[in-house]
Amino acid sequence: MRMEVVMNLSVRRKIFLIGSGFLILIIGIWIGSQGGARYAAISSQSSVDRQSSNPLFSGDGKDVSVPTGDSFRVTRVIDGDTIELENGERVRYVGIDTPETVDPRKPVQCFGVEASKKNKELVEGKSVRLERDITDRDKYNRLLRYVWVGDTFINLALIEEGYAQSYSYPPDIKYQGQFVEAQRQARETNKGLWGGCASETASVVIPPITPSQDTTNDSCVIKGNISASGEKIYHLLGCGSYAKTQIDTGRGERWFCSEQEAQSAGWRRAFNCN
Repeated sequence: MRMEVVMNLSVRRKIFLIGSGFLILIIGIWIGSQGGARYAAISSQSSVDRQSSNPLFSGDGKDVSVPTGDSFRVTRVIDGDTIELENGERVRYVGIDTPETVDPRKPVQCFGVEASKKNKELVEGKSVRLERDITDRDKYNRLLRYVWVGDTFINLALIEEGYAQSYSYPPDIKYQGQFVEAQRQARETNKGLWGGCASETASVVIPPITPSQDTTNDSCVIKGNISASGEKIYHLLGCGSYAKTQIDTGRGERWFCSEQEAQSAGWRRAFNCN
């Protein structure tokens, strides 16, 4: 009788252990499935976050097939202010303009070759970080970006060394103050194009017009002219070309009441203003 009781207890213990193991297995499978679902949700959200923070993300829900991360390799320098990335995207530097070398409608401009060579030295074959302002692309479908190599701000460096001019165009004016100041210093020290291309950097002049013909505020006498190349230039009283500069509001030209107002709107001071 005692032996029979002992055997029954042994059998019950085995059944209990087997049942406990099976229960633990079921719980483990359930926990695993829940964790997998949570991981998938996190991965999906991370993908969305990466796309939205990607400076080359198109914004229309599609990735534009660019390298992942914050850096993108430059495979070709087109000219002083335009580059091509390894995925084929072209990037136009925001806020600056370098002399022309590749436009079939224009001759190669003074210091254009030097600007292209400098740009190659700074970025070709290197990884760059791109920063967007407001506008994503220009009319040629090029990405509009500020470009960095490490801690070097390429847009600014080209202006500082006299290879480019400040060419801020609203609403993309985040670094306009720095660009204008860098250009002033480069011009005063005759760096790059400022020392070698004086005749080509002079402001475009056209027939005279008085402020009263074009503005209702006689205190707003700063002339905001747009050159033949599309550059926005303002002229102060006393500037060499002030009297000969005509303002055509139909072309987008305008009058300003202060230099700060002109610069904030994207105009730069004429080179022959002291």
